[in-house]
Amino acid sequence: MDEREMRAWRGFHRLRAELVAHLSRELARDSGLTEADYAVLVEVSEAPRHRVRSRDLARALRWDRSRISHQLGRMEARGTVRRESCAEDGRSFNVVLTDAGMAAIEAAAPGHAAAVRHCFADVLTPEQLDTLGDIAEAITTHLASEHADPANGDENLDTRAPSRMTRARSRSAR
Repeated sequence: MDEREMRAWRGFHRLRAELVAHLSRELARDSGLTEADYAVLVEVSEAPRHRVRSRDLARALRWDRSRISHQLGRMEARGTVRRESCAEDGRSFNVVLTDAGMAAIEAAAPGHAAAVRHCFADVLTPEQLDTLGDIAEAITTHLASEHADPANGDENLDTRAPSRMTRARSRSAR
């Protein structure tokens, strides 16, 4: 890599690590939720009837089976989600949002969105936000087209459509 490429790569790495660490600390301090808890709660809260098949949730979050299983076990123990048999697929189960889970995401979302806005969106100009959005789309499109992993459900990945989490953050930040 040349000097320009290295500067951009290291800058991206540092930005991602510092921003995610800071936002995760604030989320935990303000709501008691981990970043993983929040990601699961957003996905399940926006799913029809507040339920999603576990394998679809894992795909949406880009997590492997072990990670989703352990995360759901912790959340089930805290009462924010529950697992139910899946009538359509006997090998799978549905993840269902509980009332406590809905209360947790509704309580956490405004503060988390404000923190994202303060540490991210408000720091950039509208032009920089557009450029960053273009950069993110270019890289995710490349990954989807050149490095898709069908075992992870990548064959159906639409990089131009915002994820549920992106839409939730966007709504909460308004």
